[in-house]
Amino acid sequence: MGFFLETLFGGLMAGMLYSLIALGFVLIFKASGVFNFAQGAMVLFAALAMARFSEWVPALLGFDNKVVANLIAFVLAMGCMIIVAWVIERFVLGKLVNQEGITLLMATLGITYFLDGFGQTIFGSDIYKIDVGMPKDPIFLMESTFPGGILIGSEDLIAAGIAAALVVALAVFFQKTATGRALRAVADDHQAAQSIGIPLNRIWVIVWSVAGFAALVAGIIWGSKLGVQFSLSQVALKALPVVILGGLTSVPGAIIGGLLIGVGEKLSEVYIGPLLGGGIEIWFAYVMALGFLLVRPQGLFGEKIIDRV
Repeated sequence: MGFFLETLFGGLMAGMLYSLIALGFVLIFKASGVFNFAQGAMVLFAALAMARFSEWVPALLGFDNKVVANLIAFVLAMGCMIIVAWVIERFVLGKLVNQEGITLLMATLGITYFLDGFGQTIFGSDIYKIDVGMPKDPIFLMESTFPGGILIGSEDLIAAGIAAALVVALAVFFQKTATGRALRAVADDHQAAQSIGIPLNRIWVIVWSVAGFAALVAGIIWGSKLGVQFSLSQVALKALPVVILGGLTSVPGAIIGGLLIGVGEKLSEVYIGPLLGGGIEIWFAYVMALGFLLVRPQGLFGEKIIDRV
């Protein structure tokens, strides 16, 4: 039971990080109806900016305070993501209002490759380190209950807590603030939202900026764990099954979907993997998502669309 709980907790913490990336997909789809395939590239771009600014700022200003350097780097990286949001709205989305979904999807694919290449052109293509002071030592829980206790990574625990706090904050933002309600109105009907005075351009910049903030936090967490490298953008692909499972328009769905995927892939790898030769963790999420598409295409909490003729 101790080993089972250890695996379960590990899956839950990984699931919260998947949920954090999935939020970027959900936020943009809710506000603009665009499936943002560029979210993974945004995570990589934000992490590269954070890693490089945290190196450049102390060297440029001549100080050696890691906390101050990270704070300044975070602000500068967030500024970069806001600029990216403005450029995307000004030169891409603003030109494609009311276009077909496939057109918008191809536009986000173009943004993906642009950000991948442009980010590495500006910040470099080596493997970089993000050190925000997250502890690396493991924590042993319930030692009196189970022999040896339950091993949990302190870095994973803190990262999951940060992800959970951000998920809650974004959920409250969407449900309780005037801007959040405007975002939902735009998602429901662009033309109706415009008719009551909601500026589409400003709303899209806001939502892409918020998605950029989520990408930055996810990039810092994953970059601290894995290092900042090109493969970091591939981590975001794990969020695609999460979005399918939870529903493209549901913030709570992103949370539940992430937890289900995280727990499912860890348990399947540990308990079923040895029987099948391993590697289940790589494809489990996609098979689970495929099964859900066959049974409930809109996901657990997605809106079911009914067209009447």
